[in-house]
Amino acid sequence: MKKYEELQVAEGVYVPQMGINYPEDNPYEQLVQPKFTSVFTVDENYPFVDDSLRARINTAILVPLIVRFLLRLKLRIQMGLRYKGRENLKKFKKELSGGAITIANHCFRLDCPCVLLAAKVPMNVKIPMFAPNFGTKDGFFMKTVGGVPIPDAEAGMAALKKFNEAFDEFHRRGYWMHVFPEAKRWDYYKPLRPFQKGAFTMAYKYDMPLLPCVITYRERTGIFRLFGPKNMPLLQVEIGEPILPDKSQPRAQEVNRLLELSHKRMEQMAGITHNPWPDTL
Repeated sequence: MKKYEELQVAEGVYVPQMGINYPEDNPYEQLVQPKFTSVFTVDENYPFVDDSLRARINTAILVPLIVRFLLRLKLRIQMGLRYKGRENLKKFKKELSGGAITIANHCFRLDCPCVLLAAKVPMNVKIPMFAPNFGTKDGFFMKTVGGVPIPDAEAGMAALKKFNEAFDEFHRRGYWMHVFPEAKRWDYYKPLRPFQKGAFTMAYKYDMPLLPCVITYRERTGIFRLFGPKNMPLLQVEIGEPILPDKSQPRAQEVNRLLELSHKRMEQMAGITHNPWPDTL
């Protein structure tokens, strides 16, 4: 694979070799083809802000049970999940006190819970997600952890307006947010792909700090070989220092700066000395 041949990493950095035929030209190509169990429709009538009793019960009971206990246990046993850089959460406690936008590479089916656990993100988190995937077997889980479906073009401008208004309300309530700037999931991919601008536009709009996180890999050894194939890596989430938007700068200029700085910093956190993709397209 050309991109992997061009990739350069620091000494000792583990690069998984999964035998997956990753695309070379389109970094946003969808590799994982979900199996749909129902048709999920999003329009202007969808409850993007759901204050129902059921939703409150999910947040108060199911999120702690599923994410904080069951998934923490599963990820620790099966994927050897570790955390690095948590001292930044304490060091920048003041900057993060009003909420933040966590960003990470999109490389594992449960990468979102990995990041939420690593960064100790509160239960009031909202995550823009690909709407059709809510029609899969994972739909209930996606809603439970804070997923909000992104309306597609067919949903119309009224639906997109409701979606944007919902995130305005989430920000007003002090919610955290999580975004995958790479957009599509590529399992165990080591290079950092180009970022889309959504997360950085949100950071500028809401004057929220970005908290860069990177999922890195290590070789599966010892007892962990009992819980997965030898070539499936173990995982670690690296937590960086927050990146603060400068609202005194023009929007387009600042969004580009936030994107470029985040990409560069996350390359460094991942131990990448030469990345084969640009920071954005």
